Amino acid sequence: MPTCYRHPGRETGVSCSNCGNPICPDCMTSTSVGMRCPDCAGQKTKVRTAASIQSEPTLTYALIAVNVVVALGTLFSGGGAADAGGGSLLNDGGLSRFHIEQGEYWRLVTSGFLHAGLFHLLFNMLGLYILGGLLEPAIGKLQFAILYAVSLLAGAFGALLLEPDGLTVGASGAIFGLMGAAVVVMQARGINPIESGLGLWIGLNLLITFTIPNISIGGHIGGLVGGALAGFVMVGLRERVRLPEAAGLVLAGAIGVASVVGAVVVSASA
Repeated sequence: MPTCYRHPGRETGVSCSNCGNPICPDCMTSTSVGMRCPDCAGQKTKVRTAASIQSEPTLTYALIAVNVVVALGTLFSGGGAADAGGGSLLNDGGLSRFHIEQGEYWRLVTSGFLHAGLFHLLFNMLGLYILGGLLEPAIGKLQFAILYAVSLLAGAFGALLLEPDGLTVGASGAIFGLMGAAVVVMQARGINPIESGLGLWIGLNLLITFTIPNISIGGHIGGLVGGALAGFVMVGLRERVRLPEAAGLVLAGAIGVASVVGAVVVSASA
């Protein structure tokens, strides 16, 4: 993953649309032709960046904190760090068709905050940290919150659709949704996702999804599609046809509702 040319410790999927230098949210300046680095924006001193317009990605940090706290709870409830499959929290909050058919609809949400081991948690939180740091300042906290929720629910629907048996946990569906939305937002802002490195990252993650066993293919694909659609109606479509922001939020929310309905229907037919 490239690192910001001014902040080597920060990974980023965005490059300056003029010179191609990798830039983090603190170094992005939005222009009519895409994101520019401070040098190409013609300012050597502090500029008005996407991050300063919005704020620090505090919601992203909060989501990471919740996932870590839940992981600790899973560990103390009986799950091991390497394989938390026996933890009672996983049994009580994991996702399966059987439990949804029994009316335990909260699992559509709780499953997205549970992880089967330390590596599973770290991999997902790294993705959330990078993508959240990119998207939350760019689209705002409200849209980011809705995007994350819709991606999580779409991932749950996808997992139930393609995996009739077993228990599914993990934030991967939501993370893949952020990937899909990031592509849409970049294109809407005049940035080529392929040149930014994000396209390669998504490709590698899809390769892992289809080649490594015990990974929720349905959850990843469902989250990717749901997040891309939510990003399109909230950002892409709104900027193309001047759709009111509230309308974009309602349409994105409708995608989340449709995912819940689909999950219930699929589980009822099991």
